[in-house]
Amino acid sequence: MDLAFFLKKFLSVILLPPLLPLLWIAAGLLLLRRRPRLGRVLAWSGLLLALLLTTPAGVKLLARPLESLPVVQARDLAAGEAIVILGGGQRRYLAEYGGAAPNHLTLERLRHGARLARGSDLPVLVSGGSVRHGDAAEAELMADSLQKDFAVTPRWVESRSRDTQENARFSAQLLEAAGIRRIVLVTHAAHMRRALNEFKAQGIAVIPAPTAALFNDADFDWSSDLVPGPSAAYAGWYATHEWLGLAAQAVRLKLVQ
Repeated sequence: MDLAFFLKKFLSVILLPPLLPLLWIAAGLLLLRRRPRLGRVLAWSGLLLALLLTTPAGVKLLARPLESLPVVQARDLAAGEAIVILGGGQRRYLAEYGGAAPNHLTLERLRHGARLARGSDLPVLVSGGSVRHGDAAEAELMADSLQKDFAVTPRWVESRSRDTQENARFSAQLLEAAGIRRIVLVTHAAHMRRALNEFKAQGIAVIPAPTAALFNDADFDWSSDLVPGPSAAYAGWYATHEWLGLAAQAVRLKLVQ
């Protein structure tokens, strides 16, 4: 793992929940003696941030702008030339499978991509490498799962990428070699904006096919939306991750222009 990639992962741990609000609270408590007013502000701000990121009502405020793109319609598929499914992670070992396998995020993307492939007969590209040395490439696990679990055989297996930027760059190389310039892109709804930007930067036209939105308006329920919970905590982490990713992406793309 190169230094830049390691630093990016390290910063993401610090800037994401659950550590981020805990750091604010800890900083506030440490400052209570010397700077009591600032200490109280930081400690209470950290607590409020923790509630925001673990309460459904708060997380929906973060997730809704990320998930503004509509689901893909059958008529839209006719304009696509290939379906690209992005990896979302892997389980390093599952006893029932005798080794590594796609995690739940990747499986949600594979399920949607397989349905679109069967409904359109478009060729499929799966994209995802390995972050840790010695791990299987996600794309290889995805290809195996697509064939065995969804009866779809991908035409391309892009197994070098470690993040969304590399997903787009290495996938574009395979697609352009095949003369393909317009794709149906499958990833999570919250991740779609960032992925869309990366493929556009590579000169690839994209038909978004988001899946598995974190929340929708039909889920709203005042009796439970103001109560912190584990599902909301995960969604809060995911939404925060995507906002940070979009911010970093905007800076990087601005610098290369």
